Amino acid sequence: MPLNVNLTAERPTFVTHLECGLTGARYDADVLHGLSDAGRPLLVRYDLAGVGASIDKAALGQRPRDLWRWRELLPVRRTDNIVSLGEIDTPVIALDKVAAMDGGRGGRLLVKDEGRLPTGSFKARGLVMAISMAKELGVTSIAMPTNGNAGAAAAAYAAQAGMEAIIFCPDDTPEINVREIAAQGARVYRVNGLIDDCGKLVREGAAANGWFDLSTLKEPYRIEGKKTMGLELAEQFGWELPDVIFYPTGGGTGLIGMWKAFAELQAFGWIGAKRPRMIAVQAEGCAPMVRAWEAGDRHATRWEDAATIASGIRVPQAVGDFLILDAVRESNGRAVAVSDAAIEKAVDDAARGDGLLLCPEGGATLAAWRQARAEGWVGADETALLFNCATGLKYPLPDTSRTLDRHATIDFAGL
Repeated sequence: MPLNVNLTAERPTFVTHLECGLTGARYDADVLHGLSDAGRPLLVRYDLAGVGASIDKAALGQRPRDLWRWRELLPVRRTDNIVSLGEIDTPVIALDKVAAMDGGRGGRLLVKDEGRLPTGSFKARGLVMAISMAKELGVTSIAMPTNGNAGAAAAAYAAQAGMEAIIFCPDDTPEINVREIAAQGARVYRVNGLIDDCGKLVREGAAANGWFDLSTLKEPYRIEGKKTMGLELAEQFGWELPDVIFYPTGGGTGLIGMWKAFAELQAFGWIGAKRPRMIAVQAEGCAPMVRAWEAGDRHATRWEDAATIASGIRVPQAVGDFLILDAVRESNGRAVAVSDAAIEKAVDDAARGDGLLLCPEGGATLAAWRQARAEGWVGADETALLFNCATGLKYPLPDTSRTLDRHATIDFAGL
């Protein structure tokens, strides 16, 4: 099936250069880069005046409803380097029954359900861009650490691109993720450690074997894929943004990317100055951003002995910590931690109340919203948007079924 993009071989991109997110130092585009010389993430910069002059909202509205409709704000130069598996727009769904629970404190509660994307998670957004750009820049072998979903997305897109993929994951990564990665052709290794321990193995293996390190924020392009969440949201909300966004935060690529997207849209006049308050949601068992935010620090120290059922946000230390904290503070947001018990209850309530099966990380955002409403820092008149970052079907579910013996007498009144 052909790609759902109407492009010539050369894409109308407006990339001007790359820039160190910490120092502002400038780097050439169209050259393979990892981190900046300062050891920090590189950000893609565009000729935003040129973008604004080349496309309007009406023309955008006529394009297919997928990630690639934002091509003027994406880095891939040539169509034949795109490795798309069909990155469709994801829906925004109201959680009306959940919002009415807990004494009817209420508020307008919405969730963007990223589980509809290829490989069942929002990691597809970042990895399709990272793999496409790796292909464009001549990479043939990639390696990365993962807590599950990112590795699955990397394996899928690497398979389509014909790249070798080597994935390292903690040994308690959800089983479905490990098997999914292997099924899509990657070599996957279970490691007796956390994701940053896996990242150390990637660095050492990259030095020894020449793999390209595709770790979170250690190349410039996952942010560009993830920022399409913010671009998409702006259009879905009629070019007005919600009052507050709750985002499950491990490496934080999506939060950073959305904040970048909002700035780019404002630069060419598609949205105004209003921004959502960005809430970085972490688990109590792994909350380095919360600790740094509460202390007023710009960088977060490693969280020791990290543990939570929400494996996707079990990231003890993030290379983009300052970018996460900058976005939270600039938006007048905050970083909050929730318990595993609150996460489990949120997942159960959303499934039983509104029929939406959240992943644990999505459950964490609902738990954080409940905390916000109880403490009064999100009002009943405010629109709150949660992110469900993966389909709940990828995680172990409790078996609460019952059995019937069809040969015995059945008490139908008791069923």
